[in-house]
Amino acid sequence: MILTALLAVCCGVLVGFTLGLIGGGGSILATPLLLYVVGMQDPHLAIGTGAVAVSANAFMNLNGHARAGNVRWPTAAIFTAAGVGGAYAGSTLGKAFDGQRLLILFAFLMIAIGVLMLRPRHEGPHAPAVLTPGYVLRTAGTGLGVGMLSGFFGIGGGFLIVPGLIFATGMPMIYAIGTSLFAVGMFGLTTAANYAMSGLVDWTVAGEYIAGGVLGGLLGMRAAIYLSGRKQTLTRVFVGIIFVVAAYMLWRSAGSR
Repeated sequence: MILTALLAVCCGVLVGFTLGLIGGGGSILATPLLLYVVGMQDPHLAIGTGAVAVSANAFMNLNGHARAGNVRWPTAAIFTAAGVGGAYAGSTLGKAFDGQRLLILFAFLMIAIGVLMLRPRHEGPHAPAVLTPGYVLRTAGTGLGVGMLSGFFGIGGGFLIVPGLIFATGMPMIYAIGTSLFAVGMFGLTTAANYAMSGLVDWTVAGEYIAGGVLGGLLGMRAAIYLSGRKQTLTRVFVGIIFVVAAYMLWRSAGSR
């Protein structure tokens, strides 16, 4: 029991660090870690528990990024408002889907996103965007789509939200990371509530994850601010983590069949 709790706290540190560093990866890491390190047997229970922890850690990391000036609040509000309904609909569908197939599909989605992120692009302005009708529609439409995918795969959605914000608005990577945390927290909270209503949350493990995430998030945010001054380094770190986790999930899923 003590070993399980210690493993959960250590995994929480890693999850919090990843959230603070790249604004995503919380649930993508949380679910495999809960299954393969902490020892949960049910993928749906791991998804629900991870969603609770990731949502809480995202909001804690959001505070640090907001103080550093890395959050575009109007964009965050538009993106999140459109995505919350999608997250609820997606998570309802995801609960009825086979857990192992869910993990395999998500791994392939991660790889596709990573490839898109590596394509050359022009970084947008650092000044806050003007909320034109076109900007609002692009942001809201992307938020709705990402919210549905986030809920379906049982994730806070940072690995989807950060690219979505960049593609829809052209904002610099460090601002997409900071802004994404509000949506990650809200999408994760929506998914967690839906899973909790079905009894698919281990509250003790979730609390241990959250405790570890406090320290990890602080370290991750400082690393993100440092790396943001190095051209494309933060993007490559982001994509590298996506590929490693996707490959691991595919390997474990193949071994369980």
